[in-house]
Amino acid sequence: MAKKLLFVVNEAYFLLSHRLAIATLAKNAGWEIHVAAPITHVWAPAGFSASEIEAQGFHFHAIPLSRRGKNPLVDIRTFAALWRLYRQLRPDLIHLVTMKPNLYGGLAARLARVPAVVFAVSGLGQIFVGGGPLAAALRLLVMYLLRRSLQHPNCRVIFQNPDDRNTLVGKNVVDPRATVVIRGSGVNLDLYKPAPLPQGRPVVLLASRLIWEKGLGEFVAAARQLRDAGASARFVLVGDTHASNPRAVPRETLESWAREGVVEWWGFRADMASVLAQCAIVCLPSTYGEGVPRILLEAAASGRPIVATNIPGCREAVLDGVSGYLVPVGNTSALEERLLALINDPRRRASFGTEGRRLVETQFDERTIANRTLKVYEELYERR
Repeated sequence: MAKKLLFVVNEAYFLLSHRLAIATLAKNAGWEIHVAAPITHVWAPAGFSASEIEAQGFHFHAIPLSRRGKNPLVDIRTFAALWRLYRQLRPDLIHLVTMKPNLYGGLAARLARVPAVVFAVSGLGQIFVGGGPLAAALRLLVMYLLRRSLQHPNCRVIFQNPDDRNTLVGKNVVDPRATVVIRGSGVNLDLYKPAPLPQGRPVVLLASRLIWEKGLGEFVAAARQLRDAGASARFVLVGDTHASNPRAVPRETLESWAREGVVEWWGFRADMASVLAQCAIVCLPSTYGEGVPRILLEAAASGRPIVATNIPGCREAVLDGVSGYLVPVGNTSALEERLLALINDPRRRASFGTEGRRLVETQFDERTIANRTLKVYEELYERR
């Protein structure tokens, strides 16, 4: 009988975009792969359906889950649905990805006596963003629930960067002996390949979920200042926005920026390798807890220099002054200065791009990341 591995993710498309390599490797190693996710796909391209999961040879299970909602009744439904699924499926191991699956999936796993659990902390997100008594109370609640969830007797907590690990270990949320650092989900080096830097005005790209915490305001402010100063460059946003997310940049704002001519907005693009081939610089001035941003790995693999903020996750993917630049969070002047240095120096862009490709080849090949993760699975399975 095949060993059963269940992924629980907050978006089904996230499994295909970030965990397909490990799921496929595990399937080839004899695991029967199941995926539990909500059927609403907020960030997926139009037309996505669970059939794309099943086309990979995986089994799909729809669950009620709201990645951002704070309605306790919805969260109770999520917990109950996961408990029922665990009891019905009897997985040998579950892999929980992102915050809500970690919280409720982990608690349900203890109650349902799932024999082995992998928690994936893909950055601390918005937990430590925002002030005021309400935000502080929410942080305390999340930390309490995480502390209870991450105490499964046979588990590993995979962190994408050591800063996040040290934060949660320092707050006594997780036993350090149960932790492992596997930096990011890796990048497909066969898909993302170095291409010659395009001729003409350099394209500076910010590609992400279009939420304020990704540094959209700082990017546009820097673009406006550089444009007014006469810099010869185009500034491009790639991604979509959704009114359901209170932190999303409103569509009207994006359209206003585009009409002003400060940025171009290309919308959601599934062909990121092609998009990166058209750009000269990749920028991510993120202000919140990243894991290891996939766009930065894709950029480096494509031979593109990077300008990003000096925060956990971003600094894993950028060698400051070697493959790109790291700037202080929220410092628009520093962001503008570093972007201008690369805009005006094609030779430096090429040199940084070469070093970025070398970095991902040695440390971020998705096959290496997948093999390390599969080793965690096998160790927990033997200890179950």
